[in-house]
Amino acid sequence: MADTQQVDAKDERRVARLAKQIGAFSREHGGAEGQVAYIGERGARIVLVGEDGGWGDLVAPSVEIANRAVEKAGITVHDEFDGEFAAKVTTGPYEWSRMAGIQVGGPKNPTGDTPSGT
Repeated sequence: MADTQQVDAKDERRVARLAKQIGAFSREHGGAEGQVAYIGERGARIVLVGEDGGWGDLVAPSVEIANRAVEKAGITVHDEFDGEFAAKVTTGPYEWSRMAGIQVGGPKNPTGDTPSGT
């Protein structure tokens, strides 16, 4: 019984910490919406998109904890990251260079190699 209570208390602290981070993001970006996605043994990813187009993510140890955290934070949660929700994300030079920059004209690899190695 004591072990279960310890786990529950630990999970509650995780939920509270994640909800606090989500709330801080929301305040900084004029509001926020989110989406929870299972990422395997690692847990769940909480993707946040602010009203100003800013975005970020957090990782929770489980989908259950992620869902409880977004509920506690009081943000709108989407089932999918697509359509109207995805269109709210604003990207800039940093994102282009980090995500797909090499393929679409971003900075070259530090080694000067092309992505295919040719």
